[in-house]
Formats: sequence, structure tokens, C-alpha cells
Amino acid sequence: MSAVPNAPASRLPVLAYLALAVLSVLLFLPGFFDLPPFDRDEARFAQASHQMLESGDYVDIRFQDEARHKKPVGIYWLQTAATRLVDGPKDIWTFRIPSLIGAVLAVLATAWTGARMFGGTVGFLAGVMMASCVVLGVEARMAKTDAVLLSTIVIGQAALASLYLNRHAERSGWAAPLVFWIAAGIGILIKGPIVLLVSGTTALVLAVLDRRAGWLKRLRPLVGLAIVVAIAAPWLIAITIKTKGAFFAESVGHDMMGKVVSGQEAKGLPPGYYLGTFWVTFAPWSFLALLAVPWAWRHRKGTGPVGDAVRFCIAWIIPSWLVFEAVPTKLLHYTLPVFPAIAILTAAAAREHFLRRAETPRWGLFSVATVFGAVGFGALTVAVAVIPYLVDGRVDPVAVSMLPVVLVLYALAVRLFAQRRETPGFAAGLAAAAVLYAGTYGAVLPGIDGVWISRQAARTVAAARPCTDSVVASAGYSEPSLVFLLGTDTRLTHGTGAAAHLVENPSCGLALVTDREEAEFRAALKGTEPVPLGRFTGFNYNTGKRLTLTLYGAARP
Repeated sequence: MSAVPNAPASRLPVLAYLALAVLSVLLFLPGFFDLPPFDRDEARFAQASHQMLESGDYVDIRFQDEARHKKPVGIYWLQTAATRLVDGPKDIWTFRIPSLIGAVLAVLATAWTGARMFGGTVGFLAGVMMASCVVLGVEARMAKTDAVLLSTIVIGQAALASLYLNRHAERSGWAAPLVFWIAAGIGILIKGPIVLLVSGTTALVLAVLDRRAGWLKRLRPLVGLAIVVAIAAPWLIAITIKTKGAFFAESVGHDMMGKVVSGQEAKGLPPGYYLGTFWVTFAPWSFLALLAVPWAWRHRKGTGPVGDAVRFCIAWIIPSWLVFEAVPTKLLHYTLPVFPAIAILTAAAAREHFLRRAETPRWGLFSVATVFGAVGFGALTVAVAVIPYLVDGRVDPVAVSMLPVVLVLYALAVRLFAQRRETPGFAAGLAAAAVLYAGTYGAVLPGIDGVWISRQAARTVAAARPCTDSVVASAGYSEPSLVFLLGTDTRLTHGTGAAAHLVENPSCGLALVTDREEAEFRAALKGTEPVPLGRFTGFNYNTGKRLTLTLYGAARP
């Protein structure tokens, strides 16, 4: 894929990409091995992938006996492949490997795209911002689709940008269209048509703005369609036959349309949600993104390479963002596919000091951006220090000690940007993020025992298990992470079902019972007194409720 004509230093050296890869891994690794499985999506993905390994069925997707027909099979294949290659005991981190790799690839692809558009410095800084922004750091540590999906989107957008920015050249080769369609095919196999939503709206807006779309022929759409079909169709046909069409009814008819038409899973939120949460999700760089708006607005109609690149990024960001805001179902990571374009524009604006000159310092805009950025990043940092006390009733020394360090580094970054010293400003912002992530993911979150109810349950079961093949029946607590940690045979039931399990398996059976199910559990035992083997409390962050759970064994004769 060719570079933008006349772009300054449009190629990053290999060492720069290596540095970004190392930086990304250093930022993403804290907590990668130590954090227990998150509920609910991560645990569901990992457990379904584990069951593929158990059953040897790599076509159907199941969580215990329930068909999981919400997403295509791509991420499950990647997770099973990674876990099989590692060939170790069942552990959540092996299923996270594709997300880690996907996040690193997304960072490198962002840097590559930014370098081709605005020069090597911009590309490198855009990569740094992506590697250190909050939401990508979260997704890199979760065994689910979004980090891998992002890598396919950014690679596809890089190819599309190459075709657009070189549309006046007499010829275009096959590299860009091949990369675009291969990325699209893989993206569809990972999470369905989201990858085409981003690229399709980008191309549509560019065609409207330029009033011409002839360059899109260079995508070789007929060949491209054949590539996508070759990648995605075999499994789609196999799952359609295996489920007699149930996969499409569930994934398209229920999952996707449920998100589009109504707020699925009680996540219905009004437009403006992503704009409000952006100050946290893109932190610590969200305040810089607002400062970049005047620069992007000024260059949006330019006729040279810079103007073309700015228009491409705007077409990448705005239509997809509006679609995400319009869809009732909203989750914090949904706007992640447009963050690379935001990072690129922000880095490009920083290179020109965000259009601030001595005579027009734009202090009003800078003040607003600083306040919102500080509130977002500051609230996140303070929350990390407060949560251990709210959940476990203790003060975490790591959380408390890193609080002033992170806030001082962030304040230093803001001050340096105010002085138009962008390079040390980026360094200070990166240092603030690195300290926060290392402390939060590496020490604070793994140490908050109360939020990891399933981990407490697994420890209690391991200490009291009467048989090596003991099965646990859980009454009142049914989070997927419990199944992942205790095994596929774990029974998610109610008080009566847990009692029946003990009666049917008096020697090896175990029952995990919440305080809310205790009365029903004991009534179903009809006077038989179970043996308490352990008791613990926790906070279920999915329901917002505190729970007390007791592990029981059957009474011995």
C-alpha cells in the first residue's frame, strides 16, 4: 500500500514499531495473569471456548447445555488455538491471548495509518495514545471479541485510506484491496457486520463530501466479495445446517436487532452517553481530543494530502459515532472502533500546537478541555483508591500511594501542553497512565476479594471438596465465572434444586447457597441438617447486591 503523496517522513522505522509493541505489552500485561474472569461476557466466551476443547466440536458454540448463538465463531477458534498452544491447566489468561495480540496489532495499525497520513511523528504519537487509553487497556485484558475486532477494523481502514488518499494516481495495485477484504472477512467471522459498518459509512460520507465515488472501484468489490465469502461462508453454512437456521434467528433476529431496536440487557441509554463517557474511555488523552477540534475543522476542506487525510478521519469518526449514539443498547467499549481516527487527528493537531498561537491562545477551550479531562481521569483514579474500602472495608496501600503520583503526573502533562511543550506533555501523560494501570490491574483489583465471588467460591470448594469429581450446585448465584472456575458440570439452580443435588449425591455433592435461597434450601431438605463447609460474602457488581454464600455438604450418617 502506497503512502500519501508528499506526506512528511511518512514511514516509521521498524524500531519505532518495535518500541510501540513493547510499550503496549508493558501497559497491557499488569493483571493479565492475575485478574479472575470478569462477568459476564468474558466468562461466557472463555467457557464456551473451553467446551469446544472438551467436546472437540468446533462448529457449534455452547455454554454448558445452552446454545450460544450471539456471535460468530472466530473469537472462539482463536481462544481455543491459543489455549491449545499453551497446553497448560485451565486458566483464564490463555483465553485472553488473542485479545492481547489484537490490541497490540490495533496500536501498530494505528501508528502505520497515522504515519501515512501525517508523518511518522504523528503515527507514533497516535500509537502511544491508543496503547495507553483506558478502554483499549480494558479490552486487551478480556477474553472477548472487541480487541481482535478493532485490529481488523483499523487494518481495513488503513487499506481504505491508502486507496482514498492515492485516488488520483493512474494505477492502484492489489495490496490495499486484498488487505481490506481479508480484514473484512476475518472481522465478520469475529463479530459480524460491524467492520463493514465502519468502512461502509466512511466510504459513503467521503463520496458525499467529494461528490464522487469512482475510487471505490479500486476496491475490486467482486473479488472482495469472493474473499469474504471464502473466509466466512464455510462456518456459516456449517452452523446453519447444524442448528437448522437457529444461529441466524438468534444472532441477527434477537441479539443484533435487540440492540438496535431496544436497550438489550437493560443497557438502553439516551444519545449523548458516549460523549459523556468519552472523558473516561479515552483518558488520559480525552482533553487533547477536544483541543484538536479547531485544527480538524480548519483543515477539513483542504485540497492537499493533509485535507484529504483529515476528511478521511472525520468520515471514519462521525457517522459511526452517530450510529452508536442512536442505538439504544450502549456499552462503554462500543465506540472503540473510531478511537484510532481520534488519536490520529489529535496527534496531528498536537504537532501544530492545536492552532494555538501567542496572539490567540484559546484559553477558553483549553480550560473547558482541562476541566472535563481532569474530572474524567481524576474520577477514575479516585475510584480505584475508594473501591477497596467500599467493597472490602479496607484501605489499599497501593491504591492510596499511587493516587497523588498519578494526579501530579497528569497535572504536569496538562501544564506542559499549556506551555506548548507537547513532547514532554505526552511523556508525562503516558507516565500517569502507566502508573495507574500497573497499580490498578497489577495489585488493587486482584486484591479486592469481595468483587471476585466466584474466585472465593473456587477457593472454598478446593479446600473442602470431598471427591476429586465433586459437582457443585449453586443456588441463587449463577454468574458464568462460577462455571468457568468450578467446571462445566456446575449446576446453576435454586434452593430446592441444590437440596436435591445433595440428596442424590450424599458422598460427593456440594451445594453453594446464597442467604436469599437458604430458607428454600433447608425446607427442601425436610429437616436434614447439611454440613457447612465454608462461608463468605461478596458484592455482585452485575446486580449491585451484596451476597453471603455458604458451601454445604450432605449430612453424614
